[in-house]
Amino acid sequence: MTKKEIVKQISDKIGLTQLKTKDIVQQTFDAIVDALLEMGRIELRNFGVFEVKQRKARKARNPRTGERVDVPPKYVVTFKPGKEMEERVKKLTSLPVNLDGEGLILGDTDEVSKPGPSL
Repeated sequence: MTKKEIVKQISDKIGLTQLKTKDIVQQTFDAIVDALLEMGRIELRNFGVFEVKQRKARKARNPRTGERVDVPPKYVVTFKPGKEMEERVKKLTSLPVNLDGEGLILGDTDEVSKPGPSL
């Protein structure tokens, strides 16, 4: 599902224009990011917790050359789903049609893309 589809679904449900709904959705996303940058954690009751964590430095291997490289520590955002979300997902009997195990990413362009390779 894209951000554009989320906006349309909310707009249809509450009767606001898509333009106004898009602004509200974007402001919500911006508020979440701002809170993470300022406080490092945001808890949305009945949804989940976003948290900034630091990954430790580690050794890795360059896949092209096989050379060992040092990967510096870095900050990442983690998400822990809330109890209600976890319970609803546990009740699934199959994956939704569009999901192939890799997940989908919401981008600024409202285009769906696959996640890149992880290191």
